[in-house]
Amino acid sequence: MELGEGSSLHPKIKEEQLIEVGHTILLRLPSGELRTLKLEKESTINLGKFGTFNSSELVGQPYGLTYDITDKKLKIIPPRTIQEVEDTDATNELINDGQFVQPLTSEEIETLKKSGLPAQEIIRKQIEQHANYSLKTEYSKEKYKKRKEAKYSKGFTTVTPTLFNVCEYWFNKDQNRLRDIRPDSLSQILNMAGVQQGGRYLVVDDASGIVVAGIIQRLGGKGRLVTICDIDSPPAYPCMTHMNFTKEYTSVMSSLNWATADEEYTPILASSEPPAGTFKSEGQKTRLNKRKVASETLLQNREELFAGEFDGLIIASQYDPDSILERLFPYLAGSASIVVHSPQVQILSDLHSKLRERPGYLGPALSEGFLRRYQVLPGRTHPTMNGSGSGGFILQAIKVYDDPTASSVMAHRQRAKKARLEAGSSTMAPENSDTIEKPEEPSKLSQKYEPEGNIQ
Repeated sequence: MELGEGSSLHPKIKEEQLIEVGHTILLRLPSGELRTLKLEKESTINLGKFGTFNSSELVGQPYGLTYDITDKKLKIIPPRTIQEVEDTDATNELINDGQFVQPLTSEEIETLKKSGLPAQEIIRKQIEQHANYSLKTEYSKEKYKKRKEAKYSKGFTTVTPTLFNVCEYWFNKDQNRLRDIRPDSLSQILNMAGVQQGGRYLVVDDASGIVVAGIIQRLGGKGRLVTICDIDSPPAYPCMTHMNFTKEYTSVMSSLNWATADEEYTPILASSEPPAGTFKSEGQKTRLNKRKVASETLLQNREELFAGEFDGLIIASQYDPDSILERLFPYLAGSASIVVHSPQVQILSDLHSKLRERPGYLGPALSEGFLRRYQVLPGRTHPTMNGSGSGGFILQAIKVYDDPTASSVMAHRQRAKKARLEAGSSTMAPENSDTIEKPEEPSKLSQKYEPEGNIQ
């Protein structure tokens, strides 16, 4: 692969940021369109009018670089530097972008393209022969160049598989498959649920796996994630495919369907023993061993779910969230976060009214995210004209135990303090002392907490 002038690769790039065989990658074309492809070993990648190249050209390269296709080879294009925008008196008032201002005809431009002339040279020739180019403002000149690059350039940029980029790609492609979860909505869901490394979470994700992908990324291979779905086999989440997670990351996840997630249900397990008592072939032995491992994993996942004490529950499902909460609420630990996302506000509004009447839910709150994008460039910052209508609605609550006999944290601290004082008194008492005067125990309800170590 040829390296463009001024380009350099950082020597400390992590391995997970490098493109490998088997990765599903996103390519941003000059027109701004995003394409997805699975990188196979020694295969030919065809981008239509932009050209073709061998997949080995991308293997081992970091994400985020821009390439130009020349003679079926990739050349790295160095990034543009930020330039200062100078004030100018030029205006676009007297500019007429009619056909006469550009002497180059479409036939001549097509001949230049077939001759193999780079896109930058074609654009330079058009600029030189443009009658009104010098009258344009600096902003108009930049827009003109970008418009021509999108038309003649044969380059592309590999998109870094961050959670934001993957969520934005799927949202723009088909927001119904993500159930209207925008990148900002996803960040609110993960933050409200308190997802962090080492936590244990329950998830019901019918949004193409974007919530599951976000949790796995935050866990970083440390913690536990149990997903509940409506199919027998583990679901194939398309969003996770673009994240290119390693086995270390995905090992924290396991799946159960709604039947096996029911304590009263007895799963039917296929026999893992050979009918004749001995294995007929190695193939039969391998199949039965896999069946045995699958059965043991299923039973372990059920035991783990029924043991409960999960730190959070996130729901982004097409089913009634109230029925899901009724089923999974007992498996949550105290102070566990509950987050429910839905594209329809009425569903969460009804659920919000129900949760306010239940003592096991603390502070249920319903909110809607708002997103406005801004164009931030040197000398020109303004909000974009178009935007998405809604990123859905989010309901948040905290689980509490409805137990009248439960005591507060302060009561626990008082009992621990009292035990330490009694232990110290018994140690300092004389050996011949027959009786030790025991101070009267104050009432637990009227007892006032005083921090230890106060200076009198």
